[in-house]
Amino acid sequence: MSDNGNPRPVRRPGRLVAFSDAVFAIAVTLLVLEIQPPEDFAHLLRGLGGLWSSYLAYALSFLVIGQVWVNHHIVFDRVRHVDRGVLLLNTLLLMLIAFLPFCTSLLAGALRVEQGLRTAVVVYGSTLWTAGVLFNIMWAHLRRAKLLDPSLGTFGVRAIGRRFALALLWIGAGIGVGAFVPIAGVAIIAGFLPANYLPIPGEEGGDTTATEARR
Repeated sequence: MSDNGNPRPVRRPGRLVAFSDAVFAIAVTLLVLEIQPPEDFAHLLRGLGGLWSSYLAYALSFLVIGQVWVNHHIVFDRVRHVDRGVLLLNTLLLMLIAFLPFCTSLLAGALRVEQGLRTAVVVYGSTLWTAGVLFNIMWAHLRRAKLLDPSLGTFGVRAIGRRFALALLWIGAGIGVGAFVPIAGVAIIAGFLPANYLPIPGEEGGDTTATEARR
C-alpha cells in the first residue's frame, strides 16, 4: 500500500523478460559481425584458417551469453513481480551483455596479432565478472524484497545463490591468471561454461532441506 492509501502497482516480469531476450538475441547476432571474410580468395582455405582467433572468440562469447541467458531465465521464472530496483539492476546487466561483442572483437584481435592479449583478457573477464556481481546483487535483492515464488523453497534459493557466488570466484581466478598467462586465463573462464550449464539440485523448486537432512 502506498503512502496516500492507493495500492502499489504490481509490475509483472513479462515485459522485462521480453526486452531482455531481445537484447540477448541482438548481442549474439552482433558477435558474428567481427568475423570478416578473407580478402584473398585465391587462397581462401588458408585465409579461413587464419581466422581461428575470431572463431574462438565467437564460440566463447556465444556460449557465455547463452549461459547468462539461461541463468536469467532460471531467475525470472521464479520472480512473481519486479520493483524499480530489479529494473535498474537488469538494465545494468543488459548494458554489459551489449558490451560483450566489443570485448569479443578486442580478444580476437589481440589473439590474432599476439599483442595486448593480457589487457584484452582482463577486459573480457572483468566484463563477465561485473555481470556476475549484478546477478548476485539482483538475487540478494529479490530474496530480501520477497519477490520470489515461495515454491522455490529455501534450499533452491540458497543453491542458486551459491552458483552465482561461485561464478565470481571462478571468473575472478581467470582474470587473475589471465593478467599473467592470457591463454590460461581464457581456458579457466571457458572451463566454467560446462559446469554452469548443468542443472543443480533445488533450482526446479521445492524445499528439499528436510530430504537432504535425512540423507
